[in-house]
Amino acid sequence: MSMTKKSPSLPAPSTVMAWEEFVEITGVAPDRLQELLALGWIETRTSATRIRMFRDADIYRVRKLERICCDFELPVVGGTIIVDLLERIDVLERTVRGLRGFED
Repeated sequence: MSMTKKSPSLPAPSTVMAWEEFVEITGVAPDRLQELLALGWIETRTSATRIRMFRDADIYRVRKLERICCDFELPVVGGTIIVDLLERIDVLERTVRGLRGFED
């Protein structure tokens, strides 16, 4: 018999959402979202009922894209390039910080 207290486990939150919910949360126009899908910048999963499902992680990316495109009056392709480069810079900065820890 285990002496550890059992805690009720809650279901894990979903990491995907349907088209309508994604559009509502991000504020992106459906036409713009369709364009991002056509570019392959955002990928979807298809549910058993053939509903396109979007990842939670793409909410931040799309919001950032919308801000950049609006602030700098850029076309979508230009905005996606900038967001991709910013993400790459972030990864590189984290890698450098991690490597600096090995110098000591």
